[in-house]
Amino acid sequence: MGNSLSDQLLKAGLASKKQARKADQARKRKEKLQRHNKQATTDESTRLAQQAMEKQAHRDRELNRQKQRAAEQKAITAQIRQLIELNRLDRERADTSYQFTDGPTIRQILVTDKMRQQLLQGQLAIIRFDDGYEIIPATIADKIHQRDEQAVVQRNTPQASSDPTDPYADYPVPDDLMW
Repeated sequence: MGNSLSDQLLKAGLASKKQARKADQARKRKEKLQRHNKQATTDESTRLAQQAMEKQAHRDRELNRQKQRAAEQKAITAQIRQLIELNRLDRERADTSYQFTDGPTIRQILVTDKMRQQLLQGQLAIIRFDDGYEIIPATIADKIHQRDEQAVVQRNTPQASSDPTDPYADYPVPDDLMW
């Protein structure tokens, strides 16, 4: 049983030595080609696996960036909320209506007379908060504006008199003047 098929055929006289040698060479060539093709297949599969890993790593990095942006936005929103809640002015005794624009719409909130004057002078500002509006000091509004420009609805700037010899400087024009 130790004899190969080619040896058995030679002993039986069914094949010559030349045919056995050619068959042996063909078998060796075939094995060599298989090894070579297997190596190429392995290289191709390795390359495809590497590309898949790179794509997955790119997707993971992009997801991490998106999560980080969302976390930063959430932190900014929490900071703004905290600034507003800590610094908003109490409007329980407010009795004067103050009108302002929020985009194309005219809105109205109740304020005290002192708050109204401070709003006009630019010492206070109106901030969008949840579904309503709040009044906070102008310095806090500046901090909020740095974090989110859309949150600040109205912040007047104090106007300095440009002409010191203006004869009407002592007579301010009322802002509720009806024409």
